[in-house]
Amino acid sequence: MSGNASFKESFNVAIGSLRGSKLRSFLTLLGIILATATLIAVMSVIRGMDEYMAKNITDLGVEGFRVRRVVMIGSWEPKKWLEMQKKNPQLNREEFDFVKSKVQLTSDLGMETGKQCSVTVAGDRLQEVELRGVSSNIAVMNNTQTELGRFISDNDDSRHLMVAFIGSELKDRFFANVDPIGKFIQVDGRPFEVIGVAKQQGSAFGQSRDKFLMIPIETYFKMNSARQGLGYTAKAMDRPHLEQAQDEVRSLLRAYRHLRPAQDDTFGIYSSDSFVALWDRMTGAIAATAIAIVSVFMVVGGVVIMNIMLAVVTERTMEIGIRKSLGARRRDIMNQFLVESAVLSGMGGLIGVVLAWITAVIVRNTTSVPISVPPTAIFVGVALSCVVGLFFGIYPAHQAAKLDPIEALRAER
Repeated sequence: MSGNASFKESFNVAIGSLRGSKLRSFLTLLGIILATATLIAVMSVIRGMDEYMAKNITDLGVEGFRVRRVVMIGSWEPKKWLEMQKKNPQLNREEFDFVKSKVQLTSDLGMETGKQCSVTVAGDRLQEVELRGVSSNIAVMNNTQTELGRFISDNDDSRHLMVAFIGSELKDRFFANVDPIGKFIQVDGRPFEVIGVAKQQGSAFGQSRDKFLMIPIETYFKMNSARQGLGYTAKAMDRPHLEQAQDEVRSLLRAYRHLRPAQDDTFGIYSSDSFVALWDRMTGAIAATAIAIVSVFMVVGGVVIMNIMLAVVTERTMEIGIRKSLGARRRDIMNQFLVESAVLSGMGGLIGVVLAWITAVIVRNTTSVPISVPPTAIFVGVALSCVVGLFFGIYPAHQAAKLDPIEALRAER
């Protein structure tokens, strides 16, 4: 019997076994189905989050970085966070002016701060809007795109003008059918003229990124005597000098604060690379956990398939004897049962792929969780399930192949 014919026969026998006892087949393949579906689901979430991070979270670009009073990127330690909250002083305008006058490796340096506010137009009030006080160069460094009008200028900032650059959610809420440029909004009871509208950014983890307005930072300082939450945003002269630029800013801030060499920083600095590194650590932990779960499911599924194949060998002992008496070699018998085992397991993998794909479609259409099924995940899932079937089918196939044809023909049906 040729190899192709033997494979086709074994494949048909395996499919017939699946059809003949649907419940037993489902229970047999349940572990493989769950393992494959879990593997593809985790790979899909990681792929979707990678794409989301690249498009939305890392808005600093490859050359940007930020300075904040407290930064916790890395291992989360509540005790350390509380210590920094107590000991780290607020960043202030004087420090900013000092750093800006001394830096040489940054092409730009700006300030930003913010708080929650309410916005009212013609009696319609929107609560919990993010109010940001920014310098005029923040739009470039934060990659803020303008849809209508213009962004805040140096003139707006130096003259403390009451002007606002609003997010698209505010435009849709208050100026759905009219041009908002030149219109006025009430920000915590103070009138501001709308000078520009940002392009829609969408949501991040279910939270809108368009529910904000920006005003000149000097106007913000004029409105709010307390300058808590002030932060600096910087842009290195180029990508190769990013780390050097961060070190330069760090050294200047430490010098201004008279920190001794043995003392820790009383501020934090982070860049897009920091988020990427953090995300890589998180996905590594997620992947490790997923591998452990998938391994358990695969082993359980493989053991069940091995037990079923041993039962199949017993049921088909006489058939094996007939085939051997007609000239079938041990290799032919072994290959037949290995193919059957791999096909059974592969069918479980295909069902797991379909289940994971349906789940991904439902999650993508009903929630804000970014998810994208990579083609490699489908290939890996099906291939891994087939390999498991082959591995756990070796023993049953060996048992079938070594049967004595005379003894096999004597077996009762």
